[in-house]
Amino acid sequence: MKKILLSSALFLTSLLFAQVPQGVSYQAIALNGSGNAVVSSNVGLRLSVLNTSATGTVAYSETHTKTTNAQGLFNLVIGQGTPISGTFAGINWATGSKFLKVEMDAAGGTNYALVGTTQLLSVPYAMAAGTLAGTSSGSTLADLVQESQYTNFGFIDFGSDTAYVYNATTGAWTNQQFSASGSPELVSTEGNFAFIDFGSDTAYAFSAATGTWVSQPFSSTGSPELFISGANFGFIDFGSDKAYVFNTRTGTWSNQQFSASGSPELVGVDGAFGFIDFGSDKAYAFSPKTGAWHNQQFSASGSPTLVVGIGSFAFLDFGTDKAYVFNPANGTWVSQQFSSSGSPELSPSNN
Repeated sequence: MKKILLSSALFLTSLLFAQVPQGVSYQAIALNGSGNAVVSSNVGLRLSVLNTSATGTVAYSETHTKTTNAQGLFNLVIGQGTPISGTFAGINWATGSKFLKVEMDAAGGTNYALVGTTQLLSVPYAMAAGTLAGTSSGSTLADLVQESQYTNFGFIDFGSDTAYVYNATTGAWTNQQFSASGSPELVSTEGNFAFIDFGSDTAYAFSAATGTWVSQPFSSTGSPELFISGANFGFIDFGSDKAYVFNTRTGTWSNQQFSASGSPELVGVDGAFGFIDFGSDKAYAFSPKTGAWHNQQFSASGSPTLVVGIGSFAFLDFGTDKAYVFNPANGTWVSQQFSSSGSPELSPSNN
């Protein structure tokens, strides 16, 4: 069985505390030993909450079987799996440190292999506890944490050819008209929504941050498919040879031209997107922090493959014997020379 690695989005940016004590949202990318995503496959998972330390007693354990998408991404909620030890509601979060142990079977069965164990930081609970001290005695910690959460709702009205989104922050509905022949399918992530209107050749995205719908036309031969990365959306327009990303934080679309023979495949993680343009021998990455696309040239004989990390990407250029890593914080590519006989293999290590 291939060795399975998970991006550290598991433990950091995508480990979000949901309503207490219903569950904890959990998102990860399954990678094989070569650093390639395990795509469109069932994976079996066993997750355990441990008391005190990484080798502590099991407070709660459950199993899941999830299907990865075309980028190897899967989502689940800890607390809503099949319990095998204890109850999620019975976890005493107020006493001692808590650690999350993750085990996986790449074949989708129960032959679990250890992926890693990491501490569940108590910051959200500590903040809520501090707020609790200044509230009435009738308020509970669970009440305060629940009140800090919100859910946006959306739907498609095919009778009026309109998409609607309810923004829980503003308490208002916002709508977007589409063409009668559009046949859109609404997709969502982290309070944001998007759809493709094939009747008007336009992509629409709703930003929860700005509370507005923003359109992006594409060519009639583009045949785009929406991809989700963190809170952002992206698609490839093969008619105009452009990649588009909607940054929900700013409520804007950004595009990147590629060569007609580039045949790129869009990949994303934690709001960032990337692709390889084999026509121009360049790798492109979109950083949600800079809000821009950044490119890196590679040799014509390089034959690179993007490896996904925490909101970042890396690849090996065997033509120039260099390894490149994209830093999303400042939008730069950083290289490292290796020997021509080195035959390296990139291995992500998450922290």
